[in-house]
Amino acid sequence: MENIEESSPLRITPTVRALSSALRENGDRIFPEPEKLWFKESSAKNLRNRDFLSPTTMLNTLYADGQVPPAVMSRVLSLRGSGVLPVAGGEVMGEGLRVRVDRAAAFRSVLADGATEYLKPSSQRQGCVVLNCPALHPKPNTPTPETLTLGQLRTVLLADHMGELLRRQGFAVSYCPTLPEESDIITFLRALGIDWPTAPANWTNEEREEKIQDALENSLYRERETERGRRTSGGGGGSKAEEGENEGALRVNLKRVFQEEGLLGYDPSLGTCIVHRDSVSHLAQLDLATADSMATALHVTSCQDEFRQQQIAVLWRASGATHTQRHLVCGPVKTPGSHLTAAQYLQLRRGQMKEASEMKYGDQVEGQTWDDIIRVMTSATVRFELLSTVHTSPVTLDVQREGGVSTKGPRGGVFVMYNCARLHTLFDSYERGVEKGLYPEIPEGSQLDFSALKEEGEWLLLFNYLIPFSELLDQSGQALDCEGGGARVNIKTEQICKFLVSLSKDFSSYYNRVHVLGEPLPHLFNQMFCRLHLLRVLRELYHSALDTLNLPPIRQL
Repeated sequence: MENIEESSPLRITPTVRALSSALRENGDRIFPEPEKLWFKESSAKNLRNRDFLSPTTMLNTLYADGQVPPAVMSRVLSLRGSGVLPVAGGEVMGEGLRVRVDRAAAFRSVLADGATEYLKPSSQRQGCVVLNCPALHPKPNTPTPETLTLGQLRTVLLADHMGELLRRQGFAVSYCPTLPEESDIITFLRALGIDWPTAPANWTNEEREEKIQDALENSLYRERETERGRRTSGGGGGSKAEEGENEGALRVNLKRVFQEEGLLGYDPSLGTCIVHRDSVSHLAQLDLATADSMATALHVTSCQDEFRQQQIAVLWRASGATHTQRHLVCGPVKTPGSHLTAAQYLQLRRGQMKEASEMKYGDQVEGQTWDDIIRVMTSATVRFELLSTVHTSPVTLDVQREGGVSTKGPRGGVFVMYNCARLHTLFDSYERGVEKGLYPEIPEGSQLDFSALKEEGEWLLLFNYLIPFSELLDQSGQALDCEGGGARVNIKTEQICKFLVSLSKDFSSYYNRVHVLGEPLPHLFNQMFCRLHLLRVLRELYHSALDTLNLPPIRQL
């Protein structure tokens, strides 16, 4: 059954919407949201007999005794539309109305033309985003790897990941603050694959700092001495020693700012703030990063620093800035029984990675190639450890030296990189077979019969990973558009890491079960080439997802 619109990549969301529309008997009735009418299956067990399910409880809500009218069933079975997966059949069983996709048609639609549309966001967006990382601002000195905490490192990695995701969607992305080039913190970030903006060590931002200072001194929200006298006489002031120490300091009433400007989601305990030099420096960096655009400023901060960053955000508003500001707040990083700085943590993981590699590969772990592999694998380990958890939740790390880093088993970053390398090894083996005359070159997808892909693992890789990936990439940009949620923004920043780990488990299971490069017999070539088309796109999927984490693929292990 062929009812695919060839020009439209297949998508899950349009399919669910079309299925939901097909269940309507008439246009007058009110129906639940589309995502509640149907569920996309994902488990291998359920995918053996269905791809989408409308549960019995929903059918009972829609129809008398849950009986699906023949006209409705006919609409479901003849489903069409832009991006809609082709339906091969459907039936009502005990669990509800289950629908099966025409899998051969879906494989052909996705794989025949190289699947490039499935490896990028489904739509391009416009706008500018400045990712501000408070952990990297001078307080008053530029942070170093020895002063950076693990919680702060988490925010830097998260900002880096978010930047790549947003850039992929079409946003113009910049980072704040600018750091001194060749500083220890820049060297440390580069070791993790982070390309942060730099300026010469003698560069200053004094002109902008003076501009910000003047703006705050002339702000409507500056607290004058008479106002402070009335406030302190009411019993709200500090000690006499504190008063003397801060005599003549510039004060801004932050509570008035967010109340009168209508800012939502800010801590009600924000009161009068004394403006210090490091705050002015922070604001001047933000002013520099947003000078040429009306950007959205996304402050990526730890929960420990959230209150301070809210102060900075409201101060910026008091200085006259009108940029939209959102706060992405990270939970703490816990290391039971130990206290490590970011530098010590990276050194520990690098040593464990080298030791694990030497145990597995022996004396060959020498030279620049292996140094590069260990560096990337260490970066992968660190990123997956700190980014695989929902950003608002705490992360607990095992940093005991005897814990080690495994080079096998589903342990996050190492496991993902290992399976990506297996795909490269597979295609290297195929190319060697072509050179020896064992196999012909892979033909174009249009010349293949994709009905040969009958293994359940093959459909699982297409339906759970290749087809949904573009919609997964869309989510971070959509979250920035949500209005009315206050200062905080919650983005599913953990999803790419979880996606890659889950993909690696399912690919590993398939690869261990199926012999892709079979005997060089002509009657077996069609199935082998179909599988190679699938796995070639899967390799590109790995590359695309790893790119959002600034991790280059490992091509051999």
